[in-house]
Amino acid sequence: MGEKKADQVRQGVRTSYGEVAKASNAGEKSGVASSCCGVSDDIDINTLNSLRLGYSEDDLAATPAGADMGLGCGNPRAIASLQPGETVVDLGAGGGFDAFLAAREVGKNGVVIGVDMTPAMVSKARANAEKAGFNNTEFRLGEIEHLPIADNAADIIISNCVINLSPNKAQVFKDAIRVLKPGGRLAISDVVATAEMPAAMKNDEKLFAGCMAGASMIADLETMMKAAGFKDISIKPKDESREFIKDWAPGSHAEDYVVSAYIEAVKPEGVSQQQKKACC
Repeated sequence: MGEKKADQVRQGVRTSYGEVAKASNAGEKSGVASSCCGVSDDIDINTLNSLRLGYSEDDLAATPAGADMGLGCGNPRAIASLQPGETVVDLGAGGGFDAFLAAREVGKNGVVIGVDMTPAMVSKARANAEKAGFNNTEFRLGEIEHLPIADNAADIIISNCVINLSPNKAQVFKDAIRVLKPGGRLAISDVVATAEMPAAMKNDEKLFAGCMAGASMIADLETMMKAAGFKDISIKPKDESREFIKDWAPGSHAEDYVVSAYIEAVKPEGVSQQQKKACC
């Protein structure tokens, strides 16, 4: 994908999620589907979405009102094994829902940095943090391909249904390994493709912003992650996720082509020869 087209894709996603944030603030419908790519005006629907993604009622009660917008395609904390004192980076933090839950686990000596490219989402997350007194979180405006974070800063990177939205996923993984400490890990919930999607669906902007058309094949993701330098790569599709994916764009049959998956990997302790050649 050329850079001009990539910028068009990013702007389309930024606009869509800006509408989601503004609609959530106003208690209105966003005009896009619920769950991964939108928000409902019905708090019970958002709660139902989150519960079937693997969150508990305690999780929902522990976060500020408005942080849970029913977004996502899983619960990355289920595979993150967060420890007190760790530094966590949340890619595409949105209103801060996963960041706030992670902040509770890493405690006052830990820190969670949420990154989002949508100004309205960053503002919403910051307001939520201030309202609920989450002093160990911060939210930064930036693209996940070029994170506003120093090298070797994070113990773990989490993300929930965001990397599929990137027009340059290979760069996302390259920058992820840059900001992770040696031995740092990825714990991601995202949408992956299990079959080649028709061109008409791939080019549908609404399906792209809805976390479907931008999904990569599992083998392609593994190739990108290996090229970035990750090891111990694990991508586990969840076939049962087709049940909620079909609600994202009813009648599109996107669930025939994509599923939610848990994605894990580790940054090696030392710099590989491949990385040395790439950088030096």
